[in-house]
Amino acid sequence: MQLTLLKGKIHRATVTHAELHYEGSCAIDGRLLDIAGIREYERIDIYDVTSGERYSTYAIRGEEGSGVISVNGAAAHKSRVGDLVIICAYVQCDAAEAEAHKPVCVYVDRENRLTHTNHSMPKQAA
Repeated sequence: MQLTLLKGKIHRATVTHAELHYEGSCAIDGRLLDIAGIREYERIDIYDVTSGERYSTYAIRGEEGSGVISVNGAAAHKSRVGDLVIICAYVQCDAAEAEAHKPVCVYVDRENRLTHTNHSMPKQAA
């Protein structure tokens, strides 16, 4: 049995660019990609906290330390500059691998600068 688990995420990043006529994808600050364990050209899901939109594309490497989060092509219709987004990548693993798996959660400020990382999510209170 294969399970799909969260591999890495960048939580509540701010969209800095929306380029409708770019070929597609999402450019992400290369430092944030590395910290989150997301590879260039890897499929990502983007959850727009501001608009409620959810869509898939692939990551491309932006300039390290730039803070860039640029939604490109058709995705530019889904998210606007200033929107807060959660960017996630997933991994397939078997049940044994899943037991030891911990995602990398990357948290950023409003300028997309790293504030901290975690390997779990806070427990949701009832």
